Amino acid sequence: MGKYVDSTEQLVSEIVVRDIRKSVDFYRRLGFAVIRDAGNFVEWTWEEHRLFMAESSAFDGVDTVPLGDIPPFPLANIRVMVSGVDDYWKLVNELGARIVVPIGNRYYGLRDFTIADPDGFGIRFASLM
Repeated sequence: MGKYVDSTEQLVSEIVVRDIRKSVDFYRRLGFAVIRDAGNFVEWTWEEHRLFMAESSAFDGVDTVPLGDIPPFPLANIRVMVSGVDDYWKLVNELGARIVVPIGNRYYGLRDFTIADPDGFGIRFASLM
């Protein structure tokens, strides 16, 4: 079976957030680029790969749903490969991001760390060792 769409269009995650303006500011400061901002829905890109973000009001036919408490440790994360992970470590510390896994060299061949966004979703920055 052939490809239906380009691989950058597959397995796109969508994060539901409490305050999309706060999240937009956070992700922009990390270096994500906005493709489309529809107010309660934002489409992001990082090297042509996409990430969706929405407030619950963006879902037609769904009443606003309480999101519950922010988890102390992310239930999921996305990995962003960068050439200089130590530069991103410095950036997230300057931004005051919540660090959930400190920077380190890992057994799987990456130097990485994980932070949590304002809603507790994980972002893991990594470089090859």
